[in-house]
Amino acid sequence: MQVFTRISASRLIEPTPEQQRFMQDDVSTRLHHLANHLKQIQSLWAFDSSVDLTLPLVKESRYFIEWAVPDMVKADDIDRACELVDLGRILTRWLFHWNEIWTNAQQRQLAAEQTQTWLHRVLEIADTQPESLSA
Repeated sequence: MQVFTRISASRLIEPTPEQQRFMQDDVSTRLHHLANHLKQIQSLWAFDSSVDLTLPLVKESRYFIEWAVPDMVKADDIDRACELVDLGRILTRWLFHWNEIWTNAQQRQLAAEQTQTWLHRVLEIADTQPESLSA
């Protein structure tokens, strides 16, 4: 599924149909979608599955983060939003070093472990109420 943002004739960025559908859900549901992707990615890393299946999931997961974090910030859930941004940075780093990771069993194992850790954290975030800012 391609999830790129379109630019209209007026040069304003319009959400894609995929983004519009995703954004209809509450943040918790969006984070569960992200967790489902992470679960699939972790499995694909661990079982040395097809790069053609893994790469789109990693790319789409970055969009899921991009589409969830602003609403978390609006809800003053800054710390956990920052955690998700950190996950986005890891996913981006993987994309920049994709061939190295994919062809090295040790790096793939490390990526699988990181994915498992993040999967648990994303589920924790999704299943708890937003933390309020401390004074």
